[in-house]
Amino acid sequence: MGLDACAFLHLTGLPCPACGMTTSFAWFVRGNFLASFYVQPMGAVLAMCCGMAVWGGAYIAMTGRPVHRLIASVGPKYHVIPLLSFGVLAWAWKIFIHLHGIDGWR
Repeated sequence: MGLDACAFLHLTGLPCPACGMTTSFAWFVRGNFLASFYVQPMGAVLAMCCGMAVWGGAYIAMTGRPVHRLIASVGPKYHVIPLLSFGVLAWAWKIFIHLHGIDGWR
């Protein structure tokens, strides 16, 4: 895609938390969910959230009803903390596959 190389990866030899997000999104929008999850699990989750946001926006545009009450009814400890924890685990996975040379989808 012509993007610059990751400076964090260049300096430390380890992928940054966002390494692989673009590739993960690209696999997700093409329908290869397994590849998306393998390359960067957090990227797959965020791509799914973006897709849900599009459908939520369409629902709001067509009905005029708010969706925020549904999200607000669930406390932050049930969606923010698990999402952050999953992000850390996804970064650990990315480091693992990078160090073992199995980074990328074949």
